[in-house]
Amino acid sequence: MAHYDFKSIEQKWQYYWAKHQSFRTQEAQGQPKFYVLDMFPYPSGAGLHVGHALGYIASDIVARYKRSQGYHVLHPMGFDAFGLPAEQYALQTGQHPAVATSQNISYYQAQLQRLGLSFDWHRAVCTSDPSYYRWTQWIFLQLFHSWYDNHLQKARSIQDLVACLTKGGNDNIQAACDEDTPMVTAEAWQQMPEKEQQALLLKYRLAFLEDTMINWCPELGTVLANEEVKEGLSERGGHPVVRKKMQQWSLRITAYATRLLEDLTDLDWPASVKEMQRHWIGVSPGATIAFQATAPDGTTHALNIFTSRPATLFGVTYLALAPEHPLVQSLTIAKQQAAVNSYMVQAKNRSERERLTDLKRVTGVFTGAYAKHPFTGKPLPIWVADYVMAGYGTGAVMGVPAHDNRDHAFAQQLGLPMVQVVTGGDVTKAAYEAKTGRLINSDFLDNLTVQEATEAILKKITASQMGKSTITFRLRNAIFSRQRYWGEPFPIYYKDGMPYTLPEEALPLTLPPIKAYQPTSTGQPPLGHADHWHTAAGDPLELSTMPGWAGSSWYFLRYMDAHNEKAFVSPAAQAYWQAVDLYIGGAEHATGHLLYARFWTKFLYDLGYINAKEPFQKLINQGMMQALSSFAYRIKGTQQFVSYHLNLREEYDTVPMHVPIDLVKDRVLDIEAFRKWRPELQDATFILEDGQYICGEEVEKMSKSKHNVINPDTIIAQYGADTLRLYILFLGPLEQSKPWDTHGIDGVFRFLTKLWKLFYNPAGLVATTDMPAPVKALKILHKTIKKVQEAIERYAFNTA
Repeated sequence: MAHYDFKSIEQKWQYYWAKHQSFRTQEAQGQPKFYVLDMFPYPSGAGLHVGHALGYIASDIVARYKRSQGYHVLHPMGFDAFGLPAEQYALQTGQHPAVATSQNISYYQAQLQRLGLSFDWHRAVCTSDPSYYRWTQWIFLQLFHSWYDNHLQKARSIQDLVACLTKGGNDNIQAACDEDTPMVTAEAWQQMPEKEQQALLLKYRLAFLEDTMINWCPELGTVLANEEVKEGLSERGGHPVVRKKMQQWSLRITAYATRLLEDLTDLDWPASVKEMQRHWIGVSPGATIAFQATAPDGTTHALNIFTSRPATLFGVTYLALAPEHPLVQSLTIAKQQAAVNSYMVQAKNRSERERLTDLKRVTGVFTGAYAKHPFTGKPLPIWVADYVMAGYGTGAVMGVPAHDNRDHAFAQQLGLPMVQVVTGGDVTKAAYEAKTGRLINSDFLDNLTVQEATEAILKKITASQMGKSTITFRLRNAIFSRQRYWGEPFPIYYKDGMPYTLPEEALPLTLPPIKAYQPTSTGQPPLGHADHWHTAAGDPLELSTMPGWAGSSWYFLRYMDAHNEKAFVSPAAQAYWQAVDLYIGGAEHATGHLLYARFWTKFLYDLGYINAKEPFQKLINQGMMQALSSFAYRIKGTQQFVSYHLNLREEYDTVPMHVPIDLVKDRVLDIEAFRKWRPELQDATFILEDGQYICGEEVEKMSKSKHNVINPDTIIAQYGADTLRLYILFLGPLEQSKPWDTHGIDGVFRFLTKLWKLFYNPAGLVATTDMPAPVKALKILHKTIKKVQEAIERYAFNTA
């Protein structure tokens, strides 16, 4: 072949690899192992973009390199196939989500194969395949039938807990459990009816039901994660989102907080990711202090408040409750009831993320009630404030404006007094948060250092039974249910209002066909439409499904033994492969997938099913591929859009919305194409400038959700996969973000053309010679080999 015909070359070898299963991982023959894995993709209709390709190409280089060194390499790929987009498509078209998902997977796999990647497709997994989610359901059963022993620092069978309760009650049981778990004697336990026993066990289980505040979108009929809510509206469709309390399945990840924190030191992960997890877990040593509050009817309630700075107790000038705190209604006087109710409705429309990060908007309302300071006896006004989170600490804070930034902003906004109790700084201008200085205005703590005062106050409140030393974590239990159809069904049925598990032999519990994918007329999740969704005995099955992250929390284990029908992984396979040696994926998963995968791994380790304590030994975050995004500006609560320059005026209250870049040319939106893009936009109206709708622009991460992706197929068709692979790596270091720009791709193509001509003469024959290689040439060759090898070992692919 005289010229570089990349199409025929690449087609030839990709066909050869597929026919001969060149990259299938065989049984180990005594070689050292190397497990290299990419975060598997969600198969959306948009397909892969060049940002995805960066990580896949990097892992492919490592896999091929390790094979060349004699390692037994596991390099699989699969699909994280459950998710809201497929369900939304089903809502719009009536087509079952499995149909679109299957089509998308076929498209993705073809794209990945065109990239020339050496994946072992024989081990491919798909989280929406019943043969896979059978084991996701099985792991859920183990979580349901387990509790966490704080003394042994491990999960144990719930039957062990039953034995402890039967023998001696729960007085000496050190367990991770609900805060309102009652104390029971062995006799009381044995005399309890079954329903009461099950209710008590539910307070210990690692998979349990609880009433929790969620982001509820009535229009979509589902719970949304915080990142799916922008300014009180759903990111998809711009529908109103409210905060409401709903019974949900949760996983007791908080039981593992200490281990998740401590074991980070053993991981070869980017420092930034480890720091994000440390911050998310958020250990806070401090104290829980009881403040006695008087309700309008004269009854007294103990307000237990956690503080990480007990030494500042004499600086408290008010107490603040989260809007969701159970005592808000009991403590509010009649005169303030309307104002408090109005404020609680307002707070429901703000996500937790907005409430935590919006320092400019500190608001609150007075309940009219007071609590007594535990030492001075002074009355402290009790406020409701949405900067207080129900899920952190006890859902109440002691306001110390002089020494906490949020309390300072709250006090300034509402004219509350400040009392400085630690020397240093001008607290009239800003809170003094440093933990240095000496105590003032603090009775018996005066002149002590902060450390000395902390020890003294802890001793005092413990002796007087006003409180106790406490360690609190920012980490919260993980909500594990969604009011959607397209997810793993829970293997749960209900009897007398209590949850029970299906037997393991009944797995998988598969998704039933349903008539509609919307919630029912009574507000039940879509599974409420199913016929015969109950056990043979007539007991109703759970209507919610598992979240999108369920299947991704253990998929790396399934690749080790993908076709095992008797276990999620055999002991022999797991003992050989252990953990992933190199994991490549985005840093945006630091506090989601990466944390949940560690949690599930530790749980399965505790029960003896695997012998690895961590899932991913080394992690590399590939840099974001950046691209130009386009925006339209929707007036809140409407389907009317304001053109860019008009939107700069203050008269419109708008929310920016990403627009597919192929609907925009030179910043001008194709309005008709935009209306056809989504059904809810077909009646959209526009406020134009000079007869056109001008879009906003911003360079940001290339992402399907931002609709700014570049399809690698376009580049491959013009230049070939090898050119694309080289060019993507040439753009810069693997870990750094980089803008997508094709200006240099012609140079890479010319380089490969020259390389081809080194081996093929103008007649298309292989250019070989029997002449011995010159010493100088051999030196250059070996220096080059050494340089490339060292660069690959450092993952410095752009300099290899």
